[in-house]
Amino acid sequence: MITDAVTLAVGGAPPAAALVLRPWTDDDVDVLLAAYQDPAMRRWSAAVPQDRRAGRAWIKGHQDGWSDGHQFAFAVLEDAPGAAPRLAGHVVLREVTPGEPAAEVGYWTVADARGRGVAHRALEALTTWAFDTFGPDGLQRLRLLHQVDNVASCRVAEKTGYVLDAVLAPWPPVYPLEGHVHVRAR
Repeated sequence: MITDAVTLAVGGAPPAAALVLRPWTDDDVDVLLAAYQDPAMRRWSAAVPQDRRAGRAWIKGHQDGWSDGHQFAFAVLEDAPGAAPRLAGHVVLREVTPGEPAAEVGYWTVADARGRGVAHRALEALTTWAFDTFGPDGLQRLRLLHQVDNVASCRVAEKTGYVLDAVLAPWPPVYPLEGHVHVRAR
């Protein structure tokens, strides 16, 4: 079981900034709440922290996932030369169960990071880390789910090698429309 936090570095060809993926910390509450002010984030997210207390609970839930070894969430930071690292998104490996060959991934990007390959690069780093970390006898498949009208998520999934595997029926109120299930095998 993995319980130690890790930091992943993802290079970027200019003009793309390098990405750093690291576990969420208590110091991230304000940038998390700022990210969720974006209407697109509110539309596509099932859980939207509304205040500092809820933001701390969101982060604590992800920290507990690391401790429990069933969920591994990373803040995605852009690390451009000469500038302080800034939040660009989030990736998560969840539903990790010892002995089970599949788990789920998820991600989001902040508004000003969209369209620059951040989601694709962060998801690729998470995918590689998940397969490498849980070894050849561990995870064999990763699932990525999104609502059918989230065209940007569909593009990121396909660009990252997640193949459309199934269409899910709507599940209101959280998912009022059909969903796509994309899968990437080891």
